[in-house]
Amino acid sequence: MYNIHQMTDSEYFDAIIIGGSYAGLSAAMALGRALRNVLILDSGLPCNRQTPHSHNFITQDGEKPSIIAQKAKAQVLKYSTVKFLDALAVSGTNSHNGFKITTQTGESFKAKKLIFATGVKDIMPEIIGFAECWGISVIHCPYCHGYEVKGEKTGVLANGDFAFHYAQLIRNWTKELTIFTNGKSSMTAEQTDKITRHNIPIIEKEIAYLKHKNGAVEQIVFKDNSTFELKAIYSRPEFEQHCKIPETLGCEFTEQGLLKVDMFQKTNVKNVFACGDNVSPMRSISNAVSVGNIGGAMVNNALIEEEF
Repeated sequence: MYNIHQMTDSEYFDAIIIGGSYAGLSAAMALGRALRNVLILDSGLPCNRQTPHSHNFITQDGEKPSIIAQKAKAQVLKYSTVKFLDALAVSGTNSHNGFKITTQTGESFKAKKLIFATGVKDIMPEIIGFAECWGISVIHCPYCHGYEVKGEKTGVLANGDFAFHYAQLIRNWTKELTIFTNGKSSMTAEQTDKITRHNIPIIEKEIAYLKHKNGAVEQIVFKDNSTFELKAIYSRPEFEQHCKIPETLGCEFTEQGLLKVDMFQKTNVKNVFACGDNVSPMRSISNAVSVGNIGGAMVNNALIEEEF
């Protein structure tokens, strides 16, 4: 940990990375190894904080996400030009000579480049028990969690195109699959016919709550007091950007609400880069690490081009 009192308001960094989870730390490692002066600001709220194990990340399969993050942080901070501060960035301004980022406690820091590795904030549906099960037995990604519940009685809590896509996808992991639309189905007749032909039931009853034990779902309880036993539920709740600063700086977003970047993690705003869950629907640690590494390298490349 870097003591904030060792930094002054006038200190000028090559880059400020907002978000110190997997993407941010990966970007910081690339920049630290390039001898760049970097400040990481992190609010300590990764979106997978309830998830007990990480999978589909080679060399780390089955490890706790928090352990991966702790190990990554320790390795990154061995590079003396990288500093880490537990702080929530709340505002940012752009001037002719760079950016100024202000934290919730009022400290301000300046940098030539910005990297937003701020992730997204999931908006939990109004179903009692959903939030407690999220990331544990209510899951979003079969590549991350599907193997552990293969062959089990599994639900898809979704409607419309999402429900149809999940039905196609999850059937590869289990044939014990049921779709719960939590109200009238909005799938097309063609989608419904395809799902029915694969013997996947569609239940349109409204859900009252999820019965669970320490986040492990046991039953869906409907508003008519009927129940359905299962072991896992796939769902993709709505989300919003964790950080509003990119919007105030003029960054563009996709139709899905993700920050729009090119293949080099550049946003439409000069000298502003982004990486991680805030730019990609592929929400996984391995993807965050990959795009973070690219983002860090591209920031260093931009600095080199300016300096040489």
